[in-house]
Amino acid sequence: MQGVSLIRFIVGVVGLPTFWRICKNKSTEEFHPYPYIAAMMNCMLWIFYGLPIVHPDSTLVITINSFGLFMEIVFLSIFFIYTSKNKYRPIIFMFVVGELAFLAAIVVITLLCFDTHTKRSMFTGILCDIFGIIMYASPLSNLMEVIKTKSAEYMPFWLCVAGFSNGIIWFIYAFLKTFDPYIAAGNGIGGMFGLIQLLVWAYYTIKAKNKAEEKSKVKSGDVQLSNVPPA
Repeated sequence: MQGVSLIRFIVGVVGLPTFWRICKNKSTEEFHPYPYIAAMMNCMLWIFYGLPIVHPDSTLVITINSFGLFMEIVFLSIFFIYTSKNKYRPIIFMFVVGELAFLAAIVVITLLCFDTHTKRSMFTGILCDIFGIIMYASPLSNLMEVIKTKSAEYMPFWLCVAGFSNGIIWFIYAFLKTFDPYIAAGNGIGGMFGLIQLLVWAYYTIKAKNKAEEKSKVKSGDVQLSNVPPA
């Protein structure tokens, strides 16, 4: 369990270099807020899932996702401040309001329509899986930018690593004590999305490095030729 706590802490902290860059440059550049919007919804749903009225004995799920929720609120606040007014501010505002309204509706439906922990866990767990998969896939929103620029600059490496690691660790955690199919399903698929993101990052990073080396060799050859005295 300590490993799960650690990896969730890392998932929150790995966003710091990106947001330090945003604060330093006073611009969100080509970074997208979608991963953090999706993560916020995911954390709120898992917190609700872990409450005793839905799924008893899930204290760890509540505490870890509460930390995650705090980090996402901080990140989105920074993004909101430094993004262009006509670019992402309306999107962030509408998504956050929509997520809060959606969560309220889920709470009401869960408590009024389902009268056992099993039914409440199933309903909420399925929703957690859906939004968890969306969260894991959201960094791929930068994929078109990566392909267009042929650069993995705007697909942060540590965010990809954290997504992959978080999915795998939570998948393993689902098999500890009593098997939890909802934690296993969403995070298992999420781990695969994280692996895809790492492969995309590696492909374009290696490609860019090889291209840079080729250019360096060409320039070096040109310099050597220019130093050859005329016959």
